[in-house]
This record gives sequence, C-alpha cells and structure tokens, in this order.
Amino acid sequence: MSKKSIRFKNPNTNKENYGLLENDKVTLLEQPPWLDIKSTDTYFDSDAVELLAPVEPSKIICIGLNYHAHVKASYSAEKAPEYPLIFLKPPSSIIGPNQTIIHPKQSQRVDYEAELGVVIGKTAKDVSVDEAEDYIFGFTCVNDVTARDLQKKDDQWSRAKGFDTFCPVGPWIVSDVNYQDVLVEGVLNGEVKQSGRTSQMIFKIPYLINYISQVMTLYPGDLISTGTPAGITPMEHGDEIVVKIEQIGSLINKIA
Repeated sequence: MSKKSIRFKNPNTNKENYGLLENDKVTLLEQPPWLDIKSTDTYFDSDAVELLAPVEPSKIICIGLNYHAHVKASYSAEKAPEYPLIFLKPPSSIIGPNQTIIHPKQSQRVDYEAELGVVIGKTAKDVSVDEAEDYIFGFTCVNDVTARDLQKKDDQWSRAKGFDTFCPVGPWIVSDVNYQDVLVEGVLNGEVKQSGRTSQMIFKIPYLINYISQVMTLYPGDLISTGTPAGITPMEHGDEIVVKIEQIGSLINKIA
C-alpha cells in the first residue's frame, strides 16, 4: 500500500497536523509534506484520528468545461473551448471528508462535480509543459460544488462556486498516480452518475500547469481542480455524494 499524505486532528492535542497514512498507522509530520517530509517519532492508529481536508491552499484554481461530453451535455456545444476556462474558489470553501455540504438559502439547485485535484509541490511560474510534472506533489479527490441556478444568473461564477463548504477535498493525497488515465466517478446515493477518464480531458494536466503558471504564481500546497465529466445532477437534503477516483480512493460527503 502506498503512503498517503493526510491532514488530521491530533487526538492528543486537538490541533490540526499533517501526517503519513500507511498500513493503518499515521506518522505525525513536522510540516506539510510538500515542503519536505520530516517524520516524527509520534504515531497513531488510523481509526483514532479525524481526517481533515489534506490541503490548506493559498488558492484553488478550477477548470471549466474540460471534458467533451460535459461540454456537449451541459451547454449543447459541439466545439470545445479554445483555451482553458479558469476560475477561483476561495480557500474558505474547503471542507474535508465526511463533513457536510450546506445548501445556501440563495440557491434552489446545488450540484456536485467530481474532479481530480492536483496539489502543487513547489513554486511554479511560467513552467513549460515538459517541466510541469516536476511541480506536482500529488493528487486528491475534489467536489466542485456549484449553485447551478446562480451560475446561470451571474455573468461570472464566483458566487455560484464560492459558498462555504462548496469545495470538499480528500480524503488524502497520493503521489504515485497514473494521472494521464484514471477513472473519475460521481456516485449519488450509491448510483454512479458521472464516469469519465482523465485521458478524455480536453486540456491535459501538464498543459494546465503551463497555462495557469503564466497567469499566476502557483505556490506549494495550491490546488488545481481539473474539470468534471458529464452527468451532473442536483443534490437534495440528506443525499450522499461520493467522488471516487481510481488509484486514490473515495471522498464522501452529505448535503444538509
């Protein structure tokens, strides 16, 4: 079993710490693992810790319309975007596994969007496509929760995408992932609604890092959410949504 980088609530101190999960054992780290993995001699049983979102990014950069089937299904467009459509979600929107998505009063329709998340490992500015992989620390599951009715009302997406709890992330970060071709699924109340492979992305991950880093500097721990496959539908109160990604695991949340 590969090591998984996590962020968790320390059962001894109640503080939030980073750790490595391996074989049901959590090793406490001195600092975020993308800065350098510095292990301590403190260990916990995995069932004794509460998992939190594994990142605390300075920014969350999301990609819109990055799967052909999603473009066609959601916007009735045959032609793919000519360049990546980037937008930001605020860090305050992040929650971790098993935490609750809150349906805001302003919206009548809240959707899930299952996505592969890329965690940046070192400062990136004007990175070439060929060098981009060197700047990746690892991969995680992301749910780009969206107030769909507000998205359609507004000329830009900040309100629809930016509510508190609208960015579940986790349950951990895995580095050794064949990110070029993994299965991404959105499972609503046990039924697979979304299913697509990252090989079907319009803009591949190295190009996204190249493109974004020409606009803004990416810092260690920053999160890129790479777009969602077709199949988004609304969530109702009490629903359980699972973002399931091959080679990573499952991110589970409910909406209330």
